[in-house]
Amino acid sequence: MIKKIFLSLFIIITCITIAYIVLLYKDLSTDIDKVKHYTPKLASQIYDRKNRLIANVFDTEFRFYAKFDEIPPRMIEALLAIEDTLFFEHSGINYDAIIRAMLKNIKSGRFGEGGSTLTQQLVKNVILTRERTFSRKIKEALLTIQVERALSKERILEIYLNEVFFGHGYYGVKTAALGYFKKPLSTLTLKEIAMLVGLPNAPSIYDPTKRLDFSLARANDVIRRMYDLGWISKEYAQASLAEVPVVYNQTLTQNVAPYVTDFALRQLGNIKDIKTGGYTIKLNIDLDYQAFAQQALTNGYNGIQERLQKASKTTQDEQDDVSKTDTFNGAMVVTDTRTGKILALVGGVDFNKSPFNRATDANRQIGSSVKPFIYQIALDKGYSTATKVPDAARDFDGYQASNVDKSFRGLITLQEALMFSRNLATLNIVQLVGFNTIYNGLLDYGFKDLNSDMTIAIGSLNATPLIMAKEYSLFSNYGTRLEPTLIDSVIDLEGNVFTYETQQESIIAPEQAFLGVSILREVVANGTGRRARVNGVEVAGKTGTTNNNVDFWFCGFTPDVQAIIWYGRDDSHPIGQRESAGLVAPPVFAEFVGNVLRLDPAQRKTFSVPEGVESKVIDKYRFYYTTTSPLPSGSSVGGEQDIW
Repeated sequence: MIKKIFLSLFIIITCITIAYIVLLYKDLSTDIDKVKHYTPKLASQIYDRKNRLIANVFDTEFRFYAKFDEIPPRMIEALLAIEDTLFFEHSGINYDAIIRAMLKNIKSGRFGEGGSTLTQQLVKNVILTRERTFSRKIKEALLTIQVERALSKERILEIYLNEVFFGHGYYGVKTAALGYFKKPLSTLTLKEIAMLVGLPNAPSIYDPTKRLDFSLARANDVIRRMYDLGWISKEYAQASLAEVPVVYNQTLTQNVAPYVTDFALRQLGNIKDIKTGGYTIKLNIDLDYQAFAQQALTNGYNGIQERLQKASKTTQDEQDDVSKTDTFNGAMVVTDTRTGKILALVGGVDFNKSPFNRATDANRQIGSSVKPFIYQIALDKGYSTATKVPDAARDFDGYQASNVDKSFRGLITLQEALMFSRNLATLNIVQLVGFNTIYNGLLDYGFKDLNSDMTIAIGSLNATPLIMAKEYSLFSNYGTRLEPTLIDSVIDLEGNVFTYETQQESIIAPEQAFLGVSILREVVANGTGRRARVNGVEVAGKTGTTNNNVDFWFCGFTPDVQAIIWYGRDDSHPIGQRESAGLVAPPVFAEFVGNVLRLDPAQRKTFSVPEGVESKVIDKYRFYYTTTSPLPSGSSVGGEQDIW
């Protein structure tokens, strides 16, 4: 009777167990899709226009994918030698290894050893957790059987080697090879391969950047095992055992232009998997130009700091200026004059100290750098570069202003007024041309949020360096405004290429825009921008200083390159009483362009003169005019610009 009861219980328990396993097997069918349709998180890479790496970007896992045919056969052998010698012979579960492990665990009284095959390890990594419970072991076994039925052995190895963690933040064997050895998989030595395949067992212990001796010892065990199996010769084994590879301790991102990288990712924010989709992102940035811009901006910054330190010994005000140096910073945007492509973008002196991107996000008053646009509006309305206007105080609709040097020059030409950035002459131009005409003209040029008073004439409006790069392209690109463009193309994993074209808009005729260019060239040759001069190349540009020396600008260009430079304090306090835009920013431009010319000596050296433009020398200055609107024959003030 008791035997029947036990037999009945055994049959019931067996049926229940079988039913449980069958149901569990069916329920796990959805989990198997995680392996069948394996889609790991892949790092994207950002390159400059010469295909040099700018940065690796990723979310939580830094991984590059290697297809099976990229993986060296020796790596497969090394992996199987140390982890699963019978991989190609078993059906996913090595029962002999499991029995051996169970006996050892029973003897020790704990889960101390496992008999997992590579397929089982893959199931743990992709589907299950690493907890050691009886129910998880059953799930693991069932899933392993399904994986072996669903995938080829080669596919299982491919997924395994791309999924596992190799320490130091590296996921996948391709990432680890590039990270530790700076090598593609195809050029790895056997010793390097052995070091890599030995890592997943205990990545923190065998990380060669931290414990090289442990890593080498583990690799030697792999090599000896391969020799014992007869997979390599004695000579090959001995040579590999003696080798000590060079190991690199690299940062994961390798980000050499963090302001650029951050801005690029913001612009690509509409691509939701931009950090996990394995994209190749090509920018218009030139890393040489980027380095030149960073160096020049930093040198200018250091020069200001030194002058402020020296001046601090004289007055309390200047001591206060120095005490605020932690808020002082700068930015620079460099573009190609003909395409609008962003060649360099520096958002601050030191990204590690301040990641705020002033090139794209610092909306600051632009000061006198607005004046060229006001003069261009006057030129477009029929004034000429030689038209004379009064540099004198008058009633400016209730607005009180003065020149920086507190002097007056009387009647001067438009060209001279802009060359020396005369505030009063500029305000007189606004009144003579008409405030509404100037106001609407600035809106047409693309400026926004303007004050509806005379202060716009000397730069009360705000803009970022990036916006100023767009606006000044009106001059550097001869009347066609270009949207500064950072991204050249994005390539997805399937090889689809998405290109980014520069947006452009024709605003004024080239010959008309050249009149403005001709004056800006004189600003650098003989005016406030003299420190921007560069031997062997023509430079045009305009300085910009705001009230109380809060912001310093230089917006300049050669025939091929435009650079917008800004310095200021993040808290908008004055920079220093003895500083000025002409002293601070133009030398940065000159240093940058000088380095660019040494790198690219074939750049154009002179500004081309459009058809329909003539010139005439009057009182030592050369004045340009269009044949459709020739230079006047007599002096003029007000609306009588046709009489000289």
